[in-house]
Formats: sequence, structure tokens, C-alpha cells
Amino acid sequence: MSTRAARWWWRVSEAPTLRVCALYPDLMNIYADRGNLIVLRRRCEWRGLGFRLRSAGLGEPLEPGTADLYYIGGGQDRDQALCARDLAERKRDVLRAEAARGAVVLAVCGGYQLLGHEYELGGETLPGVGLVDLRTVRAQGPRLIGNAAIEVELSPGQRRVLAGFENHGGRTHLGPDARPLGRVLSGHGNNGTDGQEGVRSGNVIGTYLHGPLLPKNAWFADWLIETALSLREPLAPLDDELEQAAHALARRAAGLP
Repeated sequence: MSTRAARWWWRVSEAPTLRVCALYPDLMNIYADRGNLIVLRRRCEWRGLGFRLRSAGLGEPLEPGTADLYYIGGGQDRDQALCARDLAERKRDVLRAEAARGAVVLAVCGGYQLLGHEYELGGETLPGVGLVDLRTVRAQGPRLIGNAAIEVELSPGQRRVLAGFENHGGRTHLGPDARPLGRVLSGHGNNGTDGQEGVRSGNVIGTYLHGPLLPKNAWFADWLIETALSLREPLAPLDDELEQAAHALARRAAGLP
């Protein structure tokens, strides 16, 4: 048994299984964000937890109650437009019902832009899934690019830093019924002006941080697993020397100590 796995395990009959549904993994993976799924799998397996991954692509319906966590990454404009229409026409109602029952939804970059009401892209308005109160507009100015870090408070009184990389031409503006995922410490954030980054509504989270995100923020991956599985106790710690080094490097790249 590996050092990681030896730290903690479940009896097979009792081990919960994290069920993940990746939306459009063949189209929405422009920034290697499939690495986020690999991190979730490994951090489950190292602890003896089950992990089950399925996908839902264009034209494929979502099956209610079959996933604890839904994930959507970023894509090129053409692919994002295809996915936006498919989300609105085939998956919106089920995804909204799943979020309402407490399933986690994690959307990164282009996927984040589709969580809201609409995305105005070069004279075309792409429909959003309407999970959160936000709108995105493709601006005429330069793309918002660079290493970034934000301060988040996922649990009351527990503030942590998420570090990653952003590269987006869209400017996202939260409505009055939405709150940001975090406060920008370094980088541009949602629109480069209001100091906010991402969005959080219950278990629905959107962010522009990628590169991918979870290898640089293993603690956040653990929070997602705990929340998606509704665990009563925190996950047991792993030997995260490499993960902590990756996080420290990402922080330094963003200009933080």
C-alpha cells in the first residue's frame, strides 16, 4: 500500500463513491482542464474512496440523480457556442434541478461564462444555463491574461488563497443576486475593474482560474469532494508536499509571498 493510501482507508462496503459528470470534455478542454478531473480521481483513490466518471456531450441528455459533481471546462468560441445551445436546449432544466438538490457544479473559464443568463460574443448572444445571476460581454479591449490569485471564504471564518492563470476576452458582471467566489489579490478577475473573481451560489462555483486549477490548489479539490459527498467529517490529510510546493509556486507566480 502506498504512503498516501496508508494514511487512511475505508472498508470496501462503506466507501462512498464520488460520481462526476464532465460536460463536453472533448470540446471544453482548451487549457488542459481535464487535469482537474485527474486530481479529483487521484485524491479519492489515495483515500480508498470510489470514483466514477461519465460524460455528457452534444445531444446527450443528463440523467437526474446520477452525479454528485458536474464539471465543465473552457473552449474555443466555436465550440463554446455549440455547447451553449446544447446546454440551453437539452440540459438546462436537469442541471438546474441537480444544483437545487445540492449537487456541486464547477465551471471554469468558458464554462463559467455559460452559467449565467447570456454571453454577448461578437454580435451573437449565446444563451446561458441561468444557474447564477451574471452576464458576460466580449469586450473590445485587450484580453485579461496572467497569473492570478484570489482570497476565498468557502467556510465561515476560513479564508484561503486560490492561485491560477486567467486568459479571457469576456468581461463578466455579477447581478444583485450573485456574489463572487473571491476577492482579487493579484490579476484581473471577472472584468478587470471591480476586484471580484468568479461566482458562488450555494454549491455552484464558476471561476476564470485554470491552467488547470486543482493541481495548484489541492485543498480546494478536497473541499469539492467533501461537499459533493456531504461528508460529516473532513477528509483525512494526505502527504501533500508536492501539492503544497505547486501551490506556493502558483502564489509566487501571481506575486504573492
